Amino acid sequence: MKTLTIISPVYNEEEVINDFYTELRGVLAGLSPRYDSKILFVVDRSSDASFEILKSIAEQDKAVQILLMSSRFGHQMSLLAGIDHSDSDVLIMLDSDLQHPPSLIPKMLMKYEQGYDIVYTIRQDSKDISIFKRLTSKLFYKIINKLSDVPINESAADFRLISNRVAKTFKHKIRERNQFLRGLFSWVGFRSTSIYFQVRKRRAGRSKYSLNRMIQFGLEGVVSFSKKPLKAAIITGFIFALFGFIYALISVVQYFIYASLPSGWTTLVFLVSIFSGVQLIFLGIIGEYIGAIFDEVKGRPHYIIEDKVNFNHDE
Repeated sequence: MKTLTIISPVYNEEEVINDFYTELRGVLAGLSPRYDSKILFVVDRSSDASFEILKSIAEQDKAVQILLMSSRFGHQMSLLAGIDHSDSDVLIMLDSDLQHPPSLIPKMLMKYEQGYDIVYTIRQDSKDISIFKRLTSKLFYKIINKLSDVPINESAADFRLISNRVAKTFKHKIRERNQFLRGLFSWVGFRSTSIYFQVRKRRAGRSKYSLNRMIQFGLEGVVSFSKKPLKAAIITGFIFALFGFIYALISVVQYFIYASLPSGWTTLVFLVSIFSGVQLIFLGIIGEYIGAIFDEVKGRPHYIIEDKVNFNHDE
């Protein structure tokens, strides 16, 4: 019998976590002849009673494990923590807000049994997703796919299956600090396939990705998978330097031809504003890359676990 671990990040999901567990447990019960299943909840430090509810569930169901983060380390680090603490033959990651349907798990396992190491899902958004979020998502993936050498499907979700050998790659070889998992799962290769699913309407609560977190997530994706913004800074610098040199030559010629020059105040302000703005933009881009290097050099842990439930003492 193969082993299966379901990894589910949790952040302020007290309104829906019981329903999610009940639905997920029902799906896993149907797999019991073929798979010995565990559910691993990774609780990113929440301000509600999510952890207490899950502890109560874990007391009744010893196949439920819980990792409690000491602080809010984010969705991607929660998934990484789940991978690090799982040794099953198959790992499936899905969110605990019931927008990722647990009913899709048997179909994902069928693909795994056909020899695929990665089964990723492509979402078809429900009507309650705002137009703003759809447009910004499409724009982000268009930008990152233009910049990156690693293709990333714009509708790919963090609802995926990976085999144990893919998990081992992340445990032992891919340990960079700012991990953009959607890109990394494309980058590692292995045999992969996709499944489409319809995003469910949010049953309770609200999205945990604020605009600020979405922007930071996008920046991490670009910095992780592309050096093209740095190359663009060099090219743009050369273009503006050439423009400035030509303008300097024109000014010298005008100095010798005309007895008195016009003040040129408007032109000066215009040029200084453009050059300063471009410099600040590219200094910001360079700063993002330097920040990523700084995070690597510091060597801090990816996350810190405060508490574990239903783990053996030696884990």
